[in-house]
Amino acid sequence: MATRPSSVGGVDHRKDVRDFLVSRRARLSPEQAGLPSYGGQRRVPGLRREEVALLAGMSVDYYSRIERGSLRGASDSVLEALARALQLDEAEREHLIDLARHPAAPPRLRRRPSTPTLRPEVRSILSGMTTVPAYVRTARMDILAANELARALFGGVLDPDRLPLNLARYLFLDPHSRGFFVEWDKVADDLVGALRVHAGRDPRDTSLSDLVGELSTRSDEFVARWARQHVRLHRTARKRLHSAVVGEIELTGTALELAGDGLTVIAYTADVGSPAEDQLRLLAAWSVTQHPTERSADRIETQRSGVPD
Repeated sequence: MATRPSSVGGVDHRKDVRDFLVSRRARLSPEQAGLPSYGGQRRVPGLRREEVALLAGMSVDYYSRIERGSLRGASDSVLEALARALQLDEAEREHLIDLARHPAAPPRLRRRPSTPTLRPEVRSILSGMTTVPAYVRTARMDILAANELARALFGGVLDPDRLPLNLARYLFLDPHSRGFFVEWDKVADDLVGALRVHAGRDPRDTSLSDLVGELSTRSDEFVARWARQHVRLHRTARKRLHSAVVGEIELTGTALELAGDGLTVIAYTADVGSPAEDQLRLLAAWSVTQHPTERSADRIETQRSGVPD
């Protein structure tokens, strides 16, 4: 089983730097990096420190200090050289830069961010998306609001009385998630990768540290994925979901950033002319029969907020 995070709260910045760099060089063979292997048994998987230093054009001593977690002060040219040497993809490169640019603050200076306020205009946009399941979440995967079709798709999980709901807690602690996400392992990998990205961008976020700490004590599946150090930019992904009403449905989830709000809209769309398009129509019709007063309630809430209907 993977080692559990040892820091209080679940996130240790220097350890994250060390583990990330070690894991990235461990996956590269000398042949993949264009270096001679000279045959024989190697003591470590992947590249050695001196090989990474050679590829990045820096001294072994300097790279060793970086790999021990001392990224602070590294120049852009050093970070780019490391990214090339380790053959990082876009998400990994951005994560490396975040780790260097946003070092963790001392415990007394760390902050517990308040839950972002969901503007009435955003609620209005959600309720107006009648043919597309959609919800709004924070970077920590807290779902704050969902439209009627998303509530129907998730089978009650996103009902207003259950929000805010943390998607990571739902995925790793609620058995319902395994029946809902057909490709649960892939969804779990992607979600943990997205949390890793946020941890690099905002290591002062104690709410995220607390979430990681909680999941690390309650889910071995989470521990194993967190230890892999994989990162993921969540922009668009195909999802196979299982609805109790329409059965298995394949949709494309797209992330739409609300930059000024620090929030993200996740919208699920069906391919034009696909069976999923018909399934969404059926689900929308079913939802109306189950919640005939819900649209009226949404309209009243919108009017109270001062947003034109």
